[in-house]
Amino acid sequence: MFKTLRGTENKQLNHNGRSHIGETMQFEGDLRSSGSLDIAGLVNGNIFVSDMTITEAGSVRGSIEAESIEVNGHVEGKISADVVIVGKNAVIKGDIFFKNTLKTEEGADIDGYIKRLSKGKSNTEEDIAIEEIVEREDTKKQKPRVAQVA
Repeated sequence: MFKTLRGTENKQLNHNGRSHIGETMQFEGDLRSSGSLDIAGLVNGNIFVSDMTITEAGSVRGSIEAESIEVNGHVEGKISADVVIVGKNAVIKGDIFFKNTLKTEEGADIDGYIKRLSKGKSNTEEDIAIEEIVEREDTKKQKPRVAQVA
């Protein structure tokens, strides 16, 4: 009597955990996934995933936190990951924090601070020595202010 709108055959869902944002797509807002993500379009927002690839056409404006990330496109924001791979066509404007591996190809454009995060250690002696040197140089450059009385 009533016609069903569902197909008679069962469709299998793709459970490989990999999502894709195509070249013609623009996404606004934060993105979270326990799976992997490929970006060929534009994402305006923060991204939290386990594995991520940004293609040459891809662009992200926001912070990225992942276990592994490969950047071949544009990123404007902070990157935090265990493994970071920066391709030769990548343009990154922001800081990169990595735990295990950082690989960069010749030709990559990185405008930001790169730091290896320690594995459970607080400041090492080398980090403390560098901070002391920087603080000493900053204090030498500052001139005392003289108050003017009118």
